[in-house]
Amino acid sequence: MIATLVQLAAEGGHAEEQNPLIPPGPELLVGTLAFAIVFFFFWKKLLPNINKVLEERREKIEGGIENAEAMQAEAQSVLEQYKAQLAEARHEAARLRQEAQEQGAQLIAEMRAEGQRQREEIVAAGHAQIEADRKAAASALRQDVGTLATTLAGKLVGESLDDHARQSRVIDRFLDELEEKAEATR
Repeated sequence: MIATLVQLAAEGGHAEEQNPLIPPGPELLVGTLAFAIVFFFFWKKLLPNINKVLEERREKIEGGIENAEAMQAEAQSVLEQYKAQLAEARHEAARLRQEAQEQGAQLIAEMRAEGQRQREEIVAAGHAQIEADRKAAASALRQDVGTLATTLAGKLVGESLDDHARQSRVIDRFLDELEEKAEATR
């Protein structure tokens, strides 16, 4: 190729009329040599440095993409863990609410049973007190009625019924007859 260029340069110098598209031979030779030197320098020195820089950029970009993918995978993993923990916390909260409701219902049932027991005790104590009061009133009434009946009978009969044994028998018989009549009318 250089030989062709030198030949063209030599022929161009002898021709009188020169083609405007083809430069004169010495210029062509100098231009070709300058191009070859620049090309050789570019090929040996600049091209490897440019390729090295481009390779480093490509590795950084690929590393960045890989790092981004790794970070995205890690973020996805953390998100899944968070979702699992959230679901577990919700489940635990629901379980605690259920336990609280069950304990509340159990406590209410226990309080109702205790209230029922206390009510029954109060009613039983009231019935016992009423029965005791009724017996005391009946005893007091028996004595009062006995005294009145003895006094009245003594006035009707015209003699004193101060004999205590006789008085008790008369009173008991009279009250028993009253109770039999009361039971018969029921």
